[in-house]
Amino acid sequence: MSDTQPQRVSIASLAIEDWPLARPFIISRGQKTSATVIHLTLTAGGKTGHGEAVPYARYSETPDQTLAQIRNAPLTLDRQRLLRDMPPGAARNAIDCAIWDLQAKLADLPAYRLANQLPPQRIQTCFTISLASPQEMADEAAEASDLKLLKLKLGGGLEDADRMAAVRHARPDARLVADANEAWLPGDLKQLLAVAARHDFELIEQPLPVDADAQLAQIDSPLPICADESAHTTQDLSSLKKRYDAVNIKLDKAGGLTEALNMANEARRLGFKIMVGSMVSTSLAVAPAMLLAAQADWVDLDGPLLLARDRDNGLSIHRGWIEPAGPQHWG
Repeated sequence: MSDTQPQRVSIASLAIEDWPLARPFIISRGQKTSATVIHLTLTAGGKTGHGEAVPYARYSETPDQTLAQIRNAPLTLDRQRLLRDMPPGAARNAIDCAIWDLQAKLADLPAYRLANQLPPQRIQTCFTISLASPQEMADEAAEASDLKLLKLKLGGGLEDADRMAAVRHARPDARLVADANEAWLPGDLKQLLAVAARHDFELIEQPLPVDADAQLAQIDSPLPICADESAHTTQDLSSLKKRYDAVNIKLDKAGGLTEALNMANEARRLGFKIMVGSMVSTSLAVAPAMLLAAQADWVDLDGPLLLARDRDNGLSIHRGWIEPAGPQHWG
């Protein structure tokens, strides 16, 4: 199925859905008890394609605004036109992923074949430990003893040093990464990075606010630093080269799988390591990101693990390892 095929498609269904979480999800900017997602179904030629996206307040997105963007979008099977006509974000992500699913069904081919990617494979994902007191985070990490790759949400201030130390003490066997979600102060940066390195963390994600991250070019970090809020699309990458060692590619930020694939290729060309992440979502949002996982140094696609209940026929995640979903779910 050609990217430029002008065949029009129709919206079969479009809805805001709330999926309760198994426990509150807490980061430096606040907490949530459910995942609010947009579920889009497109139809053409007697087939349907599904996409899911997560409007994110940090990027001034709301569910209602995202619905309006989708309803007003030019809907065809031309994904390159979609890149030109819509800005990156949740609305474009929902449409783009639904088009991939629809194209796969129309062509009777798996989406990875259409994308010229290797078949998605079983892969290890991070499991997120929400922001809490050092002892509470250590206790949650200890409870997750069968999960070997943990991602700590940090909150800023020197108590983050205690959080990292407590979790490492509770889980000497685990691989650890941490995400500050822009919460660190420049004055604390060197000390907290040194603590992270001392406790064998593999990566620190977005330590400084986007408007302060130029200071990262002035330090010699003892471990890799990953851009998240600072890295949305391919166009962002060249300006980040001296500040970051890795980038977190998320379909909701990039505005779909099409741009995320472009971004991964350019990130590798520029020498970045890659994390593939997602917002808190169901398996439907994670399944397209699995096409990128083989290229990643870290995978953070644990959204379905955080839910009280996932979609039927979704991804199977056992002991931190994700099995690709079948084509009846997506792609």
